[in-house]
Amino acid sequence: MWFVYLIKHSPSNDIYVGFTSDLEKRLLFHNSGENRSTKKLSGTWRYVYYEAFLSELDAREREKRLKSHRKGLQLLKERIKNSLEFGV
Repeated sequence: MWFVYLIKHSPSNDIYVGFTSDLEKRLLFHNSGENRSTKKLSGTWRYVYYEAFLSELDAREREKRLKSHRKGLQLLKERIKNSLEFGV
């Protein structure tokens, strides 16, 4: 199983989109500062959303679409706005 996920940083409220086959391990990776894209922010990252895929290729393509097409990510954020507003 493969996952595309959104994590939210506290206290900055930054959002990061990624994909993984192990959600638990990946979050530890982000919070320990081992991810190049998120290590500059000290604090806590938490999952606010994820999608599950049987195909790694489908997950990679979805992550790429969310990262490269601003409108797609904007629509997703709108759909999960209550989860994004929920305190981290």
